[in-house]
Amino acid sequence: MIKIILATHNIHKARELKALLSDLNIDVLTLDDISAKINLREDGNTFEANAFQKARIVHNHTKLISLADDSGLEVFYLNGRPGVFSARYAGIEATDEMNNQKLLDEMRSVAPRRRRAQFRSVLALVGNGIEDVTEGICPGVLGEVPHGTNGFGYDPIFIPEGFAITYAELTAEEKNLISHRARSFAKMKGILKSKFG
Repeated sequence: MIKIILATHNIHKARELKALLSDLNIDVLTLDDISAKINLREDGNTFEANAFQKARIVHNHTKLISLADDSGLEVFYLNGRPGVFSARYAGIEATDEMNNQKLLDEMRSVAPRRRRAQFRSVLALVGNGIEDVTEGICPGVLGEVPHGTNGFGYDPIFIPEGFAITYAELTAEEKNLISHRARSFAKMKGILKSKFG
């Protein structure tokens, strides 16, 4: 069985990624499954740069095939912000609620038709002689107030296209059918199957 390590300490993201890989004959580990303390950097100016940076760091430390995600919310009215700064939009130590509040404050009084946004996920796979990348996008709009308790990050204020409820009001199963990460993973699963059967 092939071992792949997910380059994340985020338990929500790890749970989501493990669920998306559960039907493959792959032993999926996270950084919490190993004893080494690995300092992940995210100082690239694109999701792809950050994903590759994290995957390479983890692969170099563990010698295992590493899979890293970098993702975030892009608001068209704000020229793509928060983008790569999504997790720390309101500051380095910001909570999800603080990030959501800062974004809602910036979008106050913006008309519904100008609240278009999208979640973007970029996955980087790194191993010996392996470097692959996939991307997934889920378009939608920003709500005006948070709704729902499922998910994490900006889920309570993002309404995916074709829905009248937020990501955070969907079940995990429903979200995994349409999410940006699910779309990126569908492409990555094809790569994993071709490489590892």
